[in-house]
Amino acid sequence: MGAATALALGAGGAGAAATLALTHEKTVYASPTAVSGASAGGTTAQVAAAVQPSVVSIQARTPSGTAGGSGVILRSDGVILTNAHVVSGARETAVKFSDGRTAAAEVLGADTGDDIAVLKAQGVSGLKPATLGDSGGLAVGDEVLAVGSPLGLDGSVTSGIVSALGRRIQEGDSEEQPPPGLRGRLSEQRQTVIKNAIQTDAAINPGNSGGALVNASGQVIGINTAIATSGGSDGNIGVGFAIPIDSAKKTADTIIAGASV
Repeated sequence: MGAATALALGAGGAGAAATLALTHEKTVYASPTAVSGASAGGTTAQVAAAVQPSVVSIQARTPSGTAGGSGVILRSDGVILTNAHVVSGARETAVKFSDGRTAAAEVLGADTGDDIAVLKAQGVSGLKPATLGDSGGLAVGDEVLAVGSPLGLDGSVTSGIVSALGRRIQEGDSEEQPPPGLRGRLSEQRQTVIKNAIQTDAAINPGNSGGALVNASGQVIGINTAIATSGGSDGNIGVGFAIPIDSAKKTADTIIAGASV
């Protein structure tokens, strides 16, 4: 891929129209002594079954329509991690859990620069928090699963590997005009720069944004956020990107603490 390759933010609905561009390529191979994320954790089916209760579907109602995305449960009382672009401009936000329950959610805060937001689902308890891993221990070739709600299909799981590490992605300088009603949404994303992004060939599609990228032990090692497109489609072409969980958690902790981001 070169500098002209386009990336689409992975939210569904209105959010799917925002585009990013890959500014440079950097493949980082871990040393042989690095801790691999692909340690034994059971079969793919077992890992998926363990992770799905900790991933939610998100619907954000905005002035321009409804955007869909995904989120990862951080606490049993309903604190949820997702992408900022999933809830950008939202007037109402709702989450749907793996057991079919739904709840209204409040946006506690968002950092559009890092594309991270934190929600608080209302009136819920006893949720299963995700197990967070160490994205710093990843190596190219590690097996991963992407869990989320692509195209509104709740609880979908796709598999692949870590294709590369250390990617830097930011919004491109495309002169194309956005569809009607989306100009403000795109403007809010202009400062988004994702550093050290994880590249994966696990299928990521619109609606996967904010969902979990997990290792073979079922630990969340990334937050799915963007997909590469060929220019003629906004669907998966085998090149997706996730925010490393180490970075995402740091931003989320800052938001939860009520500090400025």
